[in-house]
Amino acid sequence: MSAFSYTSDQLRQLATDVLRHAEQCGASACETDVSEGYGQSVTVRKGEVETIEFNRDKGIGVSVYLGQRLGHASTSDFSAASLRATVEAALSIARFTAEDPCAGLPEPELLARNTDDIDLDLYYPWPIIVEDAIDIARRSEQAAFAVSPLISNSEGASVSAHAAHFVSANSLGFMGGYPSTRHFISCVPIATKGKDMQRDDWYSGWRDPADLAAPEVIGDYAARRTLSRLGAKKLKTRQCKVMFEAPLAAMLIGSFVHAVSGGSLYRKSSFLVDSLGKRIFPEWMSIEERPHLKKGLASSPFDDDGVATQDRTVVANGVVQGYFLSTYTARKLGMQTTGNAGGSHNLLVAPSPAAPTDFAGLLKQMGTGLLVTELLGHGINYVTGDYSRGAVGYWVEKGEIAYPVQEITIAGNLRDMFAGIEMIGRDVVTRGSRSVGSIVVNRMTVAGS
Repeated sequence: MSAFSYTSDQLRQLATDVLRHAEQCGASACETDVSEGYGQSVTVRKGEVETIEFNRDKGIGVSVYLGQRLGHASTSDFSAASLRATVEAALSIARFTAEDPCAGLPEPELLARNTDDIDLDLYYPWPIIVEDAIDIARRSEQAAFAVSPLISNSEGASVSAHAAHFVSANSLGFMGGYPSTRHFISCVPIATKGKDMQRDDWYSGWRDPADLAAPEVIGDYAARRTLSRLGAKKLKTRQCKVMFEAPLAAMLIGSFVHAVSGGSLYRKSSFLVDSLGKRIFPEWMSIEERPHLKKGLASSPFDDDGVATQDRTVVANGVVQGYFLSTYTARKLGMQTTGNAGGSHNLLVAPSPAAPTDFAGLLKQMGTGLLVTELLGHGINYVTGDYSRGAVGYWVEKGEIAYPVQEITIAGNLRDMFAGIEMIGRDVVTRGSRSVGSIVVNRMTVAGS
């Protein structure tokens, strides 16, 4: 894998050229993003190389304002002529758009300053050659096959490495950017016993390749998860406790983030409209946002608007302390941006005070109910909070896994589910911007046979 084609200084110069040309053409304000990235990925299936992919991309996005009229255009051509044409195309669009009283750059005092002095430790290039990536993928898949003869097939094991850097700038004097990396190893084994066929997966993804789990560990764990699903049964319809395994608990927290994000709130398409200052979770529950974590998968010194990010409490004692707002959505709501243009940053969900030290202890505390390890479909109505998803998992009796289950649906309402969280485990995993342990909800409807 080769390095970047452009230096950081060159990206900054391109951004400067865009801003200068926009000003010369009469734009009242302008913002631009200049980025470049490259990566490679390999997939091995049953020991044979299935895919090898290389990618390299670059782009410039330009947003210009004529008063409160906004136009946007983009290009992947970094030539001077293309930059000028892109700025002029954005201006042409702006001339024909309606005025929007909420459009415009952030307030100058909210913009990030001295961003070059902030090192969040996000850049760990992995100069891995294709042959070594293939070897790692094979080792992961071989470890899966070695667990049991019942692991008879595979959807493949993959290794990917990606690096990118960017510069954002606007006509208020803000300019900032940094390089970052993301690397992954994954494995998806298939188990067969008679007519029963099951699959499961596991992966590790981090900024620094040194932090990735060993490929053999990933393959072994993915295989054991797959084997444990053999002999899955249906359940009769009932109401019971439901435990969302940690990766799915992260998705549940993601539903909360979506419901209290600016776009959902100002469009009134959320069941949590006007929830600021109200308790929606148990009184012991807290969620912290930490944008400046070293090596964090969602760390950044500024958001997509250039607004400085900062640590904050999103939920305290079960009460919503803050929304997720960009400059635009904050203005639509008559509020101030929270530095979340582009989404949430690292969210840390604290375990419940009496949570046991391990996952087995969490099962024992739950007692009897459903452990969900995979969700299917997209049955969430954010206007009402109604929740209905296909599910796969395990029936738990007296704190022990009794048998795997499939072809079931879990249903409830997110407002009731949030209020009904009984426990959050210490088996924390990080998925994207969210770090959380398994979550136990006190009561949901499980629909089966």
